[in-house]
Amino acid sequence: MLLAFVACFAIAMHITGNLRKMSTELVSNVPQYTLKMKDILDPLDSIDMNSLIGRPIKIEYEGYFNSVISGQKMNKAFGEGMTYQEFMESPQASPSIMRPELSEIHNGIALRDYEWEVKHHLQPHVVYISLTSNYKVGVTRDTNMPYRWIDQGATQAIVLAEVPYRQLAGLIEVALKEHISDKTAWQRMLKGVVEDERDIVNVRDEMASLLPAEYATYLNTGTDITHIAYPVLQHPEKIKSLKLEKVKVIEDTLVGIKGQYLIFENGVTNIRSQAGARVTIEV
Repeated sequence: MLLAFVACFAIAMHITGNLRKMSTELVSNVPQYTLKMKDILDPLDSIDMNSLIGRPIKIEYEGYFNSVISGQKMNKAFGEGMTYQEFMESPQASPSIMRPELSEIHNGIALRDYEWEVKHHLQPHVVYISLTSNYKVGVTRDTNMPYRWIDQGATQAIVLAEVPYRQLAGLIEVALKEHISDKTAWQRMLKGVVEDERDIVNVRDEMASLLPAEYATYLNTGTDITHIAYPVLQHPEKIKSLKLEKVKVIEDTLVGIKGQYLIFENGVTNIRSQAGARVTIEV
């Protein structure tokens, strides 16, 4: 079974460009990861990351970032690959991204960009329960399933509620925060540790019972569970975080991918958090 994750033949690769978060597709419950790098803002050839598992990889940081929005060269990135000004002004870094309850677009009020927020936040959203190392509650657009769950390294997920706009999903999430976490314990997630053995449907139903009656009409009672089995040959016993700005070069065997993390024999690195970094990848 593990051999299914390993390329059956070796292909040499040498590519220089800017990192972006890995895109994913769920095929027979296994995420298929694709790294779609950019030459500043222009697309480069995509890399099938699953095919590299089990192989030595070298990722060398070229010493700077290019903004994922404008392409501007910078020594330090903010958010996920933005300049400081973009981070403070772009709707992609709006406070309502991290705190959905702050969205006001359903009232015709934009926090940063009216058209962008109509397109992304005045849309159907779901509140979900997922299992990483522990159960957590989260919010995402309905079109972002199962990709959001894959990005956070969840092994199971189920819909709790379906709502017509982002703020309402955020209010439901806030109402549950004193009963269930809204954060992922990323180190335990990468170790493959599961600390809660309750059935996910039972957890979802328990959370639903704790909500105020005003949210009852939005609740989902279905039992469809998304199961996710990550392409990991071995989970790390200890977590050593490798940030390209600090280590400059990662040269190691890739043994798995989970969430947006590349898992090497001697450390892990988060691709999404380093978006915009200019790197050279050799295989």
